[in-house]
Amino acid sequence: MEKVGYLKAEDSQRTLSDWFFYAVRAGVIFSLVCLFIPGLNPARVSGMISSKLSLFTVGVSYSSLVSQFGRAFRKEWITYQDVQILYASALVVIVGVVMNVANGCLSLGNTKMKKLGLKIGLGGSVVELGGMAGIYAAYLRMSQTSNPDKIEPMFPGVYWVILVVFILVLILNLIQVIGLSKVPSEEKYHMETKFSLFLMLLPFIALCAVFSYLPLWGWRYAFFDYKAGQTLTWDKFVGFKWFTQLFRNSATVRDVINVMKNTLAMSGLGIATSWLPMAFAIFLSEMKSNKFRRFVQTCTTIPNFISWVLVYAIAVCIFSTDGFISSLMVNLGVWDSGKNMLMSNAHTWLKMWAWGTWKGVGWSAIIYIAAISGIDQQLYESARVDGAGRFARMWHITVPGLMPTFFVLLLMSIANILTNGMDQYLVFENAVNSNSVMVLDLYVYKLGIQDGSIALSTVIGMLKSIISVILLFGANGFSKLVRGESII
Repeated sequence: MEKVGYLKAEDSQRTLSDWFFYAVRAGVIFSLVCLFIPGLNPARVSGMISSKLSLFTVGVSYSSLVSQFGRAFRKEWITYQDVQILYASALVVIVGVVMNVANGCLSLGNTKMKKLGLKIGLGGSVVELGGMAGIYAAYLRMSQTSNPDKIEPMFPGVYWVILVVFILVLILNLIQVIGLSKVPSEEKYHMETKFSLFLMLLPFIALCAVFSYLPLWGWRYAFFDYKAGQTLTWDKFVGFKWFTQLFRNSATVRDVINVMKNTLAMSGLGIATSWLPMAFAIFLSEMKSNKFRRFVQTCTTIPNFISWVLVYAIAVCIFSTDGFISSLMVNLGVWDSGKNMLMSNAHTWLKMWAWGTWKGVGWSAIIYIAAISGIDQQLYESARVDGAGRFARMWHITVPGLMPTFFVLLLMSIANILTNGMDQYLVFENAVNSNSVMVLDLYVYKLGIQDGSIALSTVIGMLKSIISVILLFGANGFSKLVRGESII
C-alpha cells in the first residue's frame, strides 16, 4: 500500500512538473514571437525609432538603429553611447531568448537533459532581465538629454508585459530545478525519437510559417484605400470596394480577361507537355554509356541555374537583328536585311513555352531519375527472361513505376495553374508582344509596383491564392475518385 501511495504521489508530481514545462514553453514561444514583431518591440524607447523595427533588428543591425538618429547625432541631442546601450541591451535580450529556446527544446528529453536545459534556461532568464534593465536605462538616458522633445522619449507598454513573462519563466525554471529529482551519474542524455524528429523539422516549419503564412497579413491592404508610403489607418478602410472595382471597371475587366487567357494558355501548354521530363528521364536512363549520360544530364540541368536575364541575353545574341540567325541568313542571301525575331507577336505562347521547357526539362527530370532508381530491378530481369524488348520493358515497367510520381506532380501543376512566374515574361516583354505575354504574376507586379495600385493588386493576389487552393483540393478529390489515391 505504501508503494502504491508513493507511485501515485510520484505520478502527481510528474504531472505538475509537466504543466510547469508547458508554461515555460509557452513563455518561450511568446518571447520568440516578440523578437520579430515590430508592434511588440520593447526597445522602441524613442519616437525617432521606426515602428517597423523589431527587437531582433534593433539587436543585430546597429546600422539600422543608428540611421534613425542621424539628425539627432548632428545636432548633438543624443550621443552614440546612448544608442549603443540600447543596441547592446537588445542583443543581450536576444541571447537570453535563444538560451531559453534551447531550454524548451531540451525539456522534451529525459530528466538529465531537462536538468541541463533548466540550467541554461536559468542563465537565459537572468540574461533577459539584464537586457530589459539595459533597455530601461537607455530610456532614462534619452529622457535626460539636452533636448528630449526632439528625441521623443517614449516607454512602450508592452515592455511590462514582456518583463512579467521573463520573470515568470525565471520563477518556473527555478522551481523546476529545485523540484526535479536527482539524476544518477550513469544516466545518459536521451530524447524520444518522435521529439528529436520534431525538433529537426521545427526550423523548416518556422521557415514555412515566415515565408508562406506570415505574408498573408499583407492581405489587409485589400480592404484599405492605401497608397505606397502611407500609414495604414482605419480612416482609410473601404471594405470590399476594391473587390467590386475589379468587376465594375470595364477596362480592368478587359485586362483581367486578357491576362487570364494568357495565363491559362501558357499553363495549359505546360500541363499538356508535363510528360516530357518523364520521357526524357526514361530515355536518359536507357543510355548505355555512363559518360555520355552524365554529359547530357549536366548540359540539360545547367540552364535551370541560369537567370532569365542571361537567358534573354542569349536570345538576343541568337534572334536579334544582328544575331547569329539574321547574320547567317543575310550572308547566305536568303534575307536582304536582318530581322529581329524577338520583336514579334507571332506564336508568343509557344515561344515562351519553348524557352521554359529548354530551361527546366533537365532539372524536372531529376525527380523521375530518382524514382527510376527505386524500381525493383528484378522486374526488368523477369521481363528480359520472358522475351520483352527494351521498349516493352520501358512501357510496361518503367512508365507504370513512374506514374505515381507523375500524378503527384501533375496535381501540383494543376493547383499552380495561375502561377507562371514573372521573371521570364518580364524580360521577354516588349511593346509588340506585351498583350500576349502579360500573365497574372506580371500583371500584379505592374499593377502594384508600376501603377501604385497596391490594394487592387492585393485583391487579385488573394483571389489567385484562393482559386489555387480550390483547384488543389478539387484535383486531389478527382484523383481520389478516379485512381483511388490522393496526395493530401
